[in-house]
Amino acid sequence: MQSNAADSPGTEPRTTDPDHDQKWNQLLAIMHDRGLIRFDEPRQLSSGEMSLDFIDAKRALSFGADLWLAAGIICDSVAARGIEFSAAGGLTMGADHLAHAVALYRSQVLGSPTEWFVVRKAPKGRGTNQTVEGAALSSESKVLLLDDIVTTGGSIIQAYERVTQETGATVVAAVTMVDRSGLANKFFADQGVPYLPVFTYSDLGIDPIGQGSAAQ
Repeated sequence: MQSNAADSPGTEPRTTDPDHDQKWNQLLAIMHDRGLIRFDEPRQLSSGEMSLDFIDAKRALSFGADLWLAAGIICDSVAARGIEFSAAGGLTMGADHLAHAVALYRSQVLGSPTEWFVVRKAPKGRGTNQTVEGAALSSESKVLLLDDIVTTGGSIIQAYERVTQETGATVVAAVTMVDRSGLANKFFADQGVPYLPVFTYSDLGIDPIGQGSAAQ
């Protein structure tokens, strides 16, 4: 069954595609079979947390057809809530492949011209010295924030702050392929931004991070 952890009472249906459930289950199997790695001993994640489980979303979506499937599900879930955006992206490298795929899918399949962008972790120190690359975001831009895996929320929150503070763009929604803790929910709720994980830790059958679970 699909996770509805990010949905609140009164939200629109999570899909406009009659085949959404079948595609969602297909993508879940891909994420589980190709992306989920179980270690013998806990290892440190990028968030600093320790876990026996690691999710490699880039490996899971390395086939073009699988990445295209993910882009379609993301676009459908956002469209079901009546959310419009002109650009999609987030912090490199977690958002890069998703940003490109969502922009292409939305432009080609849905007929809505969409740009992509990436947020550098630090300015490159030469050339334009920009932090946000790709689309030239401004106060007129409405953007969809993306990340592949959210553990404690540090990366996607960093991307949110840089996009809004440095470009003036409005983040209209945030999407991650997998949320491993639910800890980012409060931040986005406080900003009034819909936060829409495609999957959560419970969908993948693993322990949550940072909540005193066995993943320590």
